[in-house]
Amino acid sequence: MSQPPDFPLRRLRVTAVRRITPRTLRVTLGGSALAGFTLAGPDQQVKLFLPRMPGTEPVLPAVGADGDVMRWYGAYAAIPETERPWMRSYTLRAHDPVAETVDIDFHLHGEAGAAGEGPATRWARGARPGDPLGVFGPSAAFAVPFDAGARGWTLLYADACAVPALATVVAALPAGRRALAYVQVDGPADVQPLATSGDLTVRLLPRDAPAADAVRAGTLPPGSPSVWLAGEASAVRGLRRHLVEERGVDRRAIHFTGYWRRRLSQDDAPTSEDLAEARERLSAG
Repeated sequence: MSQPPDFPLRRLRVTAVRRITPRTLRVTLGGSALAGFTLAGPDQQVKLFLPRMPGTEPVLPAVGADGDVMRWYGAYAAIPETERPWMRSYTLRAHDPVAETVDIDFHLHGEAGAAGEGPATRWARGARPGDPLGVFGPSAAFAVPFDAGARGWTLLYADACAVPALATVVAALPAGRRALAYVQVDGPADVQPLATSGDLTVRLLPRDAPAADAVRAGTLPPGSPSVWLAGEASAVRGLRRHLVEERGVDRRAIHFTGYWRRRLSQDDAPTSEDLAEARERLSAG
């Protein structure tokens, strides 16, 4: 039985892998499931389902005729852990509708085979053309759109994991739009080219510097900004708190996402701070 046409689950295969910065691998995915696919805007997130055994098809449940997402997810969660694919969240970096491909950039944590290397980094390092994986999304039901041209100017923050999403946001800036981006990576070589029609200023932050302290010490353009923040969850919370409480930024103007958590992965249960963030994001949407 085929799945409902609007159910956003696709089985794709790697078509190319290339390193674009010292710590970033770009994996291109393609397949007939991308026929007719369109990218609705910047910062479009997907869930990747990475097989437990490299090069094998990920074990995923069939989609019910009713297309019920929660029922499908329940069936996925019921797969024995030794077989259940790892699920990780990533942003679509680019889409080629002619070639029917999408690009996803992987930030490589640590060294190959080192302790603490996560399943997504491990999969990306070993990815070869033809390797399969599952992709869920993007879905309008879960997206929180960000208008890069709203309000007076645009303030952005991204750490190394969020730079691919940042690149899609700055690419969507209207021509001449004033924007200031704080980017926190290992070094200048790890900053991707940020193509934009906007008037963009980039300020690099040292990798281990508290992001809120760096922004607090800086001068911001006058006027009310539209804000996009993405990176490690506690850093994003600290930045948001600073902007609202100390800079007087309207909390409704801040789009924020905790991409990862120190010492925790997506396999770990959400913390009380994670749940509070989710409630705030839902109320803001």
